[in-house]
Amino acid sequence: MEPEDEQSNSMMEEIYSNGGEESARNRPIISGEQLDVEAYASLYQGRTKITRLMFIADHCDILSMQLEALRMAYDEIKKGENTQLFREVVKKIDGRLGPNYAMDEAWCDSVDRRAEQRKEKLENELNAYRTNLIKESIRMGYNDFGDFYYAHGALGDAFKSYVRTRDYCTTSKHIIHMCMSAILVSIEMGQFTHVTSYVSKAEQTPEALEPVTIAKLRCAAGLAHLEARKYKLAARKFLEVGPDLGNSYNEVIAAQDVATYGGLCALASFDRAELKSKVIDNVNFRNFLELVPEVRELINDFYSSRYASCLDYLGNLKANLLLDIHLHDHVETLYDQIRNKALIQYTHPFVSVDLHMMANAFKTSVAGIEKELEALITDNQIQARIDSHNKILYARHADQRNATFQRVLQTGSEFDRDVRAMLLRANLLKHEYNVRAARKL
Repeated sequence: MEPEDEQSNSMMEEIYSNGGEESARNRPIISGEQLDVEAYASLYQGRTKITRLMFIADHCDILSMQLEALRMAYDEIKKGENTQLFREVVKKIDGRLGPNYAMDEAWCDSVDRRAEQRKEKLENELNAYRTNLIKESIRMGYNDFGDFYYAHGALGDAFKSYVRTRDYCTTSKHIIHMCMSAILVSIEMGQFTHVTSYVSKAEQTPEALEPVTIAKLRCAAGLAHLEARKYKLAARKFLEVGPDLGNSYNEVIAAQDVATYGGLCALASFDRAELKSKVIDNVNFRNFLELVPEVRELINDFYSSRYASCLDYLGNLKANLLLDIHLHDHVETLYDQIRNKALIQYTHPFVSVDLHMMANAFKTSVAGIEKELEALITDNQIQARIDSHNKILYARHADQRNATFQRVLQTGSEFDRDVRAMLLRANLLKHEYNVRAARKL
């Protein structure tokens, strides 16, 4: 390799070490252990805890993890009132966990009976409130209906009930409560267009929002952008989440998820300067990254051009990320974008790059790295050409001398035009041309 200037020497030394022995610095051990389902589930509460456990059971190839997730989902559902979800879990268990995790018809009948009684009571109360035309009572009535439907898994009805409270909201606090409830149900239903809409409504309330509410809205907006594959916008939202979040939104997202989602989206979409200023130097986000050391280390490795180590972290995280209910559809895309950015960043400072050394750094074959570089060159992301015989990548840097002359000529032409225009205006004023024209009219 031939560095273009002296400033790239330190970077080159880092890159040379990528494919070779690990640097002498003490580095945390990369964890490739399988997901601890119990520890993972403890980060969440409510319906999202159950749906995440069921997602793991559906997408995990390890039988022990499947059964552990289903067992925990069964126990969690029994604490609530969602008989539809209970029947679904029992069907998935299919008797594999013994008689203690079989169908409990008595419990289902009891819960359904109580639900009917509760629903009838709520209807009578709401009708009485409507008759008396008490706005606050009507709002509370619809809100109670929303909570009731949500608890029993009727998400569509819950969303309608929460939205109906809007006509009876009298304060900004009521509007924010309505928006947060609608956002929660919309995320559960996967209706992220509604999420974006109600985040915007909450942010437009006239009164100042509490820091914890702002943090929750940033998380919800980040999830909506992630689902829409707008990774840069998603990264910005997750990076803006304040430390006030804590565990206050674990019915939707954990603090660890903020670090993981925000970190990976930032790596895939931010340039080097943004990565430094908005992620690595972001004091608030650093607190989230401390909860997920692997993500923190891979971001630092990427920025420091330690690509072999960075890719090791990504490879070890991948299996667990594929079991994440929000991230699983985006893992392959994010990984491809991060790898492509690493390839571009690796080649940028040099006039020529040895493909054998590059393949070693990225832990792939020479043929594999050549194919990846061909795709990036074709896509105009790398300005270079490949010497396939000698296995060397040559950068096509612009002719700086010619470019400078062109800029000088363009600046001279613009200056000449501006001076001529200025002289013309001065002569017009001198001979009172505008005044004469006005007099003739």
